[in-house]
Amino acid sequence: MKSRPRVLVAAIFHETHTFLEGVTKWSDFQVMIGQQMLSIAGDSSPLGGALEAGDELGWEICPALAATASPSAIVSDEVYQLYLQRLLMALEMHRQQGPLDAVFLVLHGAMVCESIEDVEGQLLEDLAAHLGPLELPVFGVYDLHANFTQRMAQFADCLVAYRQNPHADARESAVRAVRLLDDCLKSKTRPRMLLSQPSLMWPPTGTGTATEPMASLLEKARHLQLRYPEFLEVNVNAGFSFADTPETGVSFSIATTGDDASAESALQELTQMAVELAEKGNVLERPVDNVLAELPRDQAGLLVVVEPSDNIGGGAPGDCTGLLRAFLRHGFRNTAICINDPEVVGALQKHTTGDQIRIQLGGKGSQLDPGPVELEVVLVSLHAGKFELVDKQSHLASMVGDFFDMGDCAVIRVEGITILVTSNKTPPMDLGQWLHVGLDPSRFSFVGVKAAVAHRKAWDTISVGNVWVGTPGPCSSDLAQLPYRRIRRPIFPLDDCLKPDCLKSD
Repeated sequence: MKSRPRVLVAAIFHETHTFLEGVTKWSDFQVMIGQQMLSIAGDSSPLGGALEAGDELGWEICPALAATASPSAIVSDEVYQLYLQRLLMALEMHRQQGPLDAVFLVLHGAMVCESIEDVEGQLLEDLAAHLGPLELPVFGVYDLHANFTQRMAQFADCLVAYRQNPHADARESAVRAVRLLDDCLKSKTRPRMLLSQPSLMWPPTGTGTATEPMASLLEKARHLQLRYPEFLEVNVNAGFSFADTPETGVSFSIATTGDDASAESALQELTQMAVELAEKGNVLERPVDNVLAELPRDQAGLLVVVEPSDNIGGGAPGDCTGLLRAFLRHGFRNTAICINDPEVVGALQKHTTGDQIRIQLGGKGSQLDPGPVELEVVLVSLHAGKFELVDKQSHLASMVGDFFDMGDCAVIRVEGITILVTSNKTPPMDLGQWLHVGLDPSRFSFVGVKAAVAHRKAWDTISVGNVWVGTPGPCSSDLAQLPYRRIRRPIFPLDDCLKPDCLKSD
């Protein structure tokens, strides 16, 4: 009787914004080692989905380690060194207990360390070198915003991207990747990956999958997969433009068991379509004062005011004050916004409900912000911040699973504006954030969210629409304002290069 496939499972997940101040350290990562990983099997995260699917398929899962952190600044080299050391130790331990059949990885695809621009590619190469003559198949799942690299294609058999932004399908994509690996183990086939990298990048605001250019590119990818049955997966990678690396940008990858010519032809079709749609992805915001001055104050329903420059899901500090200042300047009422400021939360713990307190709020996390705003506020309530996600298929669930902890938090009011102040920056991707502190966000006329696109799955269900505003901050959609040094040039939109010979695939 054939033994069950023994599959090593590991995860490392970080979206790195290389223009932020500071360094992300090992202590910033949530780490699970060995059997600890199995405690999340079945939850809403990609890793939870992969573990559950592998178990259902009869695998003997060999858990190594998982390290995940919220989007933030460049990662310390020590993080990679510690992760690789512990991964290889786990690999050797499981090999001593019996032969391994495959490796499955949960990745992001846009992680950068101080001296490693392509962490995922380096990891796959180091893993391949350690496996040596065993040549185990390496499959995995990764975020749609990956800056997919040549080394990732070279040293992996099949990596599967999410297909939706907001990432409602992250868990589903992990399960799909697990099933593809299981099929290949049963058929004893080994796919390989091919890659196309046009000289093109888009800000996160231009990468929503319900709108152009991503909608047409993803539809094209599905058609190509139907046309070529040998394609296990056709990935559309939106890229993460806040990472300054030579391989940052839009890309397309195909895992195939067929000939190279078919895959290369399909990649060229996708590349050509991306070139034709390039301008649609270069989304820019209008200045906040211009937008707010035009908004009607008497319309029914909630309007979501989106501040991409302080996009927490892109690594921003979540404490920039541009939108809050504008709300106050324009006299907005029945309006809400969340600001991350642990210092203010700590100071508010000394007070009781109804107290009037003078505070210096926000403006501490980015040099681009004008700094803290001085306010005379009323303390409404204090709360512990751990909440269960309302939507277990949300973008936030793809990052954390079923629960998120905002840390100690407080609700304050000033001049008709309700402010939720948190101790941990909280991506505004789940309505549970507000419901947890006793506020129904649908009852506000305006809510400011620090996001780009990923908030929409939650907020579109209760709002009449979204408007995007331009404010100072590290995640501005105007990529020309960022001090790129390492990115390949020429590249759109930094350069006027919408010509076939300039935007050709590498």
